Amino acid sequence: MCGITGWIDWKKDLTTQADAIEKMTETLELRGPDASGTWLSRHCAFGHRRLSVMDPANGAQPMVRPAKDADNHDCVIVYNGELYNAPELRKELEGLGYRFRTTCDTEALLLSYVEWGPGCVEKLNGIFAFAIWQTDEEKLFVARDRLGVKPLFYRREEGRFIFGSEPKAILAHPDVPAEVDAEGLAELFVIGPARTPGHGIWRNFHELKPGHFIQYDRNGMRISAYWKLISNEHEEDEAQTADKVGALLKDTVERQLVSDVPLCTLLSGGLDSSALTALAVNYYKQNNQGNVHTFSVDYVDNDKHFKAHDFQPNSDAPWIKRMTDHLSTVHHPVQFDTPELVNALEAAVLAKDTPGMADIDASLFLFSREIKKEATVAISGEAADEIFGGYPWFHREEALKADTFPWSLATDLRASILSPELREKLRPHEYLSDRYSQAVAEVPELPGEDEAQRRMRRMSYLNITRFMPTLLDRKDRMSMAVGLEVRVPFCDHRLVEYVWNIPWNIKIAGNREKGILRKALEGVLPEDVLYRKKSPYPKTHNPNYLTAVRTQLLERLDDPSCPLLPLINVPKIRELASASDTNSHLPWFGQLMSGPQLFAYLLQMDFWLRHYKVKLVL
Repeated sequence: MCGITGWIDWKKDLTTQADAIEKMTETLELRGPDASGTWLSRHCAFGHRRLSVMDPANGAQPMVRPAKDADNHDCVIVYNGELYNAPELRKELEGLGYRFRTTCDTEALLLSYVEWGPGCVEKLNGIFAFAIWQTDEEKLFVARDRLGVKPLFYRREEGRFIFGSEPKAILAHPDVPAEVDAEGLAELFVIGPARTPGHGIWRNFHELKPGHFIQYDRNGMRISAYWKLISNEHEEDEAQTADKVGALLKDTVERQLVSDVPLCTLLSGGLDSSALTALAVNYYKQNNQGNVHTFSVDYVDNDKHFKAHDFQPNSDAPWIKRMTDHLSTVHHPVQFDTPELVNALEAAVLAKDTPGMADIDASLFLFSREIKKEATVAISGEAADEIFGGYPWFHREEALKADTFPWSLATDLRASILSPELREKLRPHEYLSDRYSQAVAEVPELPGEDEAQRRMRRMSYLNITRFMPTLLDRKDRMSMAVGLEVRVPFCDHRLVEYVWNIPWNIKIAGNREKGILRKALEGVLPEDVLYRKKSPYPKTHNPNYLTAVRTQLLERLDDPSCPLLPLINVPKIRELASASDTNSHLPWFGQLMSGPQLFAYLLQMDFWLRHYKVKLVL
């Protein structure tokens, strides 16, 4: 993976702006520690930081190739991602007369655009964000993968378009201020750590939505959707459906195991990560590639403080050992202690450019850093719960009937921690309601479904388009902050499209969450692992973490210069901080973030406001 940035300007000669594009590019150094490149013309400047995964010797970017049927004109690309069908694209293009100079997928992508133009995106299987400049027509084409695994942000103003893999690249532009308006604060305080699709948090920043592309030239900007979920009747029975799911997953995993650098899998002992690891082990055996390396994460003394509950019914450690023994992987257990987690909260903000999932982000950052010492590519099980309906809120009547996002049920609490002035300006309940209504209005209904079926389709849509992007963004930003590429097979668009239309009664085959996935994996996993109850990404249960973040937050609130003070209800925060017996049970966000994470989020907010010198435009 890599980091990309660029700048189109109709009023300025960008050949004089080498220093500026270099500075923008260097903000992405951690995403691409292996090489750096820039390309400048009169009205276009591109920057690229490279993480070498395929064809390290020849895949330098920005990459330039001749435009189709155009003498002395070129197409220039900067690209972040991986194409898992690059061999098929290469073969088709060679049949059309193209000659390749490298074996990297960047060239396959660029020549696909040269041949098919914007329609090339429909041929791609992979995770990507890329920009292509046509020198003859002076037009820009920018696209993002269907599920939004790879990020892309942009800022457009009169005569100028700036983009980057992360906001930090845009913020490094000499004319871009670090400003946040009321809507950005509403995203952080009401929606966060999730984010409304397309919202860039920073003032006048936008996210290119998944499955969309931009065309930009002197006539302006046009945004188009090239992919979306479509509801159709499902024709296969349960057995046929399980076979199809199994075949799609196997093909997806095998495509994503291709790499010219060391690769590993993340293993929790749960259904999703165990399935991917087992499929990887089988593929390695068939191709005599040796043992698969696996990594797991936990926390010092977590076993002493763990308490089972609906979201986390048991600890991972025994199940990880069960799978590593069963598959004979080379396993690397990683552990962190409380001080490390607290200290990494700021690193997580720098990776994300905003506050995030607190210690859930921080631990993934630390975990990725350890993995990077042994591997450059990792396979991870994100998205299975959203796609197959694994979360508890898929199976609870009160969550299904709640007129809001099931991971954001604490709106009253969120509103209560805001200062009266900010609460009046943001109107948290209205803001959340509007965002929820917007999401529900997008759901592609299937004629003939009854109310219960429509409700499950709606819940699936909310999870795929609103909750899953939060976890994908977290995974990308924390892993790429240490130069680790993480691939997510459950986000293969063919699998997502197919599972989207599986009726709920088949999805819960055997009356189990993700039942059809379990059925598809019969014979791949041991039965006890196959039917293990879901347990999410592990978090620390050590009370020392709560003590540490609560103490630090109270100290910050005692500082008269604290930038949080005008934004929050300080007496309410102190009240919550004093109620030590309830802090661990505050349902602040999702299934993992409660009292300690709320305090840590506010610490991150304080650091973010200070470090980025955020100017609030209210």
